Amino acid sequence: MADHANIHLALVHFPVYNKAGEIVVSSVTTLDVHDISRICRTYSVGSFYVVTPLKTQQVLVGRIVDHWVKGFGAEYNPTRKESLLRTVVKNSLADVVSDIEARCGEKPLQTVTDARPFPGSVGYGDFSARLGAGQHLLIFGTGWGLERNLIKNADFVLAPIDGAEDYNHLPVRAAIAIILDRLLGRATNV
Repeated sequence: MADHANIHLALVHFPVYNKAGEIVVSSVTTLDVHDISRICRTYSVGSFYVVTPLKTQQVLVGRIVDHWVKGFGAEYNPTRKESLLRTVVKNSLADVVSDIEARCGEKPLQTVTDARPFPGSVGYGDFSARLGAGQHLLIFGTGWGLERNLIKNADFVLAPIDGAEDYNHLPVRAAIAIILDRLLGRATNV
């Protein structure tokens, strides 16, 4: 499998919208930490960032990662350890960008995702061709989506995933799996 160490993923819990359209901090879901870490490892993504300004949530993510990387979980389930080795919690998206720049020597291009279409959205085929060079940060929102300034200030906006009908409210871990497969998966003959 190809190594995609230049591609990073951020799951943003602030600033995001709630159902009423207010900017809030959403809660970290422990299943997201486990499942998205496994998805990122499956597609050889360089790093997975959980972004939350809440110290209690940062501690929670840290405890999960430590248990599976350093604690009893590391011996009990080595594949879970392997998936969580690249999982990091950060206070803000700016901290994520700074971390990637410090570790990789260049600022990543920022690409946001959304369930709604935006003018100038880029399709998966076109975007996949851009991923070979430079550092890339794929940004996913929680709650009811990323705050609009994050979308407006991004380098790219990926086209939404279109299902079979107008209903479009995928769980974020399912959307991440679909998008990474479209961008990084190997073509297969089925």
